[in-house]
Amino acid sequence: MVGAPPTPLLLMREITKDFPGVRALDQVTLGVQTGEVLALVGENGAGKSTLMKILAGAIVLDGGEIRIGGQPVQINSPQRAQELGISMIYQEFNLVPYLSVAENIYLGREPVKGRYFVDWRRLYQEAAGVLERLGVELDLRQSVNRLSVAQQQLVEIAKAISAHARLIVMDEPSATLTEHELKRLFGLIHGLRAEGVSIIYISHRLEEIFEVADRVAVLRDGRLVGVRPVAEVTRDELIQMMVGRELDKETPRLPGELGEEVLGVKGLSGGMVQEVSFSLRRGEIVGLTGLVGSGRTEVARLIFGADPRRGGTIAVAGRPVEITSPGDAIKYGIGFVTEDRKRQGLVLGMTVRENVTLANLDLLAAWGFIKRQLERQEVDKSIRELHIRTPSMEQLVHNLSGGNQQKVVLAKWLFTRSQVLLFDEPTRGIDVGAKAEIYQLMNVLTRAGVGILMISSELPEALGMSDRILVMHEGRVAAELARADATQERIMQYATGGR
Repeated sequence: MVGAPPTPLLLMREITKDFPGVRALDQVTLGVQTGEVLALVGENGAGKSTLMKILAGAIVLDGGEIRIGGQPVQINSPQRAQELGISMIYQEFNLVPYLSVAENIYLGREPVKGRYFVDWRRLYQEAAGVLERLGVELDLRQSVNRLSVAQQQLVEIAKAISAHARLIVMDEPSATLTEHELKRLFGLIHGLRAEGVSIIYISHRLEEIFEVADRVAVLRDGRLVGVRPVAEVTRDELIQMMVGRELDKETPRLPGELGEEVLGVKGLSGGMVQEVSFSLRRGEIVGLTGLVGSGRTEVARLIFGADPRRGGTIAVAGRPVEITSPGDAIKYGIGFVTEDRKRQGLVLGMTVRENVTLANLDLLAAWGFIKRQLERQEVDKSIRELHIRTPSMEQLVHNLSGGNQQKVVLAKWLFTRSQVLLFDEPTRGIDVGAKAEIYQLMNVLTRAGVGILMISSELPEALGMSDRILVMHEGRVAAELARADATQERIMQYATGGR
């Protein structure tokens, strides 16, 4: 038929999925054309990951159908998805750390001699061909655990290409990349699109959507809100579609009256950190920024007692304290919202209730027993105040979305009644609506006299939420900037070793 639209490479029609107590997807219909980059956005818990896991064969749908090239298909395993030309690159890579680059690229699909032996020569030749196609240079014999995060991501892309993927799903591919590495990734995506490979690109960083995508699909509360050409939608319109309301200001810092010093650090050294000194006052947010590898996270870990200190002193509320373990830090009123919430911030196999109260059980204990009624009251209060989306406080934390997991981590440290909070990338991997809620919470905390040290690699966040900014370079504080004097250009100048 003349003028008929082309048959989409992928059509997911009226997809429905239920989990205990919640409908994760409600009749979602989504199509992707050959050689198209489709961005998929939405708040945490909107259903993005569930939809993509159905496509990748990791979850079985409850209703609806999937068509590839117009033909209905059943995807009941990751192997079946791969057979259909679908590859998914998860935020946590699926690589075997002690195998080489080439072995990871062809893992489970190694070329063989005869029936039983790997044809190593052919494996390395074909792996070299895949990397050459991508314009990537990597040592094929290097074990992947010795590669940077960006290089490991390239191995994942090479793995997908080697499997003859027609559709690649990228889940938050930019979360840990530098600006230079991100541009390289975009170049690869444009190259794949030119070859006819389709990409579904999931990201919370909306500015990336406008640079890399052709169309953008928005999910909210398990439903498809709409699909728009990127050229015909604004950032504000996308946010409104995602959260169902306008966000007046995405980094709404409300400076208040500052109190006395609540944390004093002098000559802090350990690992790569050298002679770091700064103070933090009650009601203040001090931003700590710098390039990846500059020592930002290491400073927080030294203060919290997670890493051994080589030198320096720490004072809380003007009183010198000796912190040799996280237990000491908690005792002195310091909380640490870590960058890696899944491995260091939560016990994923425990419930929301158990995670929230875990760091301060003494508050609930009487004669060696937990006061369950008081515990439930406190957790219910945290769920309501932080707007944690969970069917109940007995839900296992690993079943929650990333943004809601982050809120559980925050609830845990708020329950300790900490007067100093170390926030390491507090909004990484969460949507704009959840970000705004966390920023508002930070304002509430500082108005109550809490001091916050906020580590952030997102310069707009650091500029928008900090009263002062410390810039790190090679383990040292290279500059301290007042809010009025700080700009992205000045921060980058100091972060790269300039003056």
